[in-house]
Amino acid sequence: HRRFDYRPKTDPYCQARYTFCPTGSAIPLMKEEDVIEVYRLQAPVWEFKYGDLLGHLKIMHDAVGFKSSLTGKNYTMEWYELFQLGNCTFPHLRPGMDAPFWCNQGAACFYEGIDDAHWKANGTLVLVTTISGTMFNEMAQWVKYDNETGIYYETWTVQASPDKKSTVWFDSYECSKFILRTYQKLADLGAVFKKIQTNYTSIILFSGEPIYLGNETSIFGPQGNKTLAAAIRDFYNPFKPHQSVREFFVDLFKIIDHVILNHQFYLFYNLEYWFLPMKSPYLKIIYEEIPLPVGSKASFGV
Repeated sequence: HRRFDYRPKTDPYCQARYTFCPTGSAIPLMKEEDVIEVYRLQAPVWEFKYGDLLGHLKIMHDAVGFKSSLTGKNYTMEWYELFQLGNCTFPHLRPGMDAPFWCNQGAACFYEGIDDAHWKANGTLVLVTTISGTMFNEMAQWVKYDNETGIYYETWTVQASPDKKSTVWFDSYECSKFILRTYQKLADLGAVFKKIQTNYTSIILFSGEPIYLGNETSIFGPQGNKTLAAAIRDFYNPFKPHQSVREFFVDLFKIIDHVILNHQFYLFYNLEYWFLPMKSPYLKIIYEEIPLPVGSKASFGV
């Protein structure tokens, strides 16, 4: 996933139904000698059944919690879409504009408190490691960098086949990837993680080798490819960047239908368009184990 030099200003056209990070605050500076507990937080985004097509989906949202021993204060940190999931996955087709218009950014949100009931009742709230105040402060610096340079949300993972060793053409960039990067950073700073099972959700598309099509200017600009531009617009036409999670999944099934019938998918990734020659099983939502990381530094004794 490409890093960018800065985060672009958001276009006023992009409106979120729910305010992004409404109670967010700056990450506090911890005292070096503080001992901070780190918690893995996970809960379902939305659970539902859809016939026998995909069965019961485990679509989870991930976050990380911190508790300071010196102050007793709790904090939650997560990463999610600025304009909700639909906007990150599907563009708007605006009148008078040739190119699809994307309202797509993701960012970290940090706030005081952990909503114990939310995470415990439906999911997971478990201690994974303990760190020093120094490590927490170093992590905070890294979060700032990560947030300023990794700006676009990417819903899809694209790989060649369901095989474990299969080629990954494109990696997703969403809430769980931020949590995995955070854990890795803490491990590199010396955190020692407990041996517990940790699973994450991925939405995977299966495709032959992707074909690079160009960027917005080369496809939709004055010298662009009119036929290709029309094909991309047609592909996105049924999928409105709806607000509700429920409508998002209705669109997801429209996509599956389209992809299976026509064996094609147009992917917008790092500001570039790609054609995916889709192949069976086309799309899978998996909930698989990704172990907690092992650090590269000498361990920090707690």
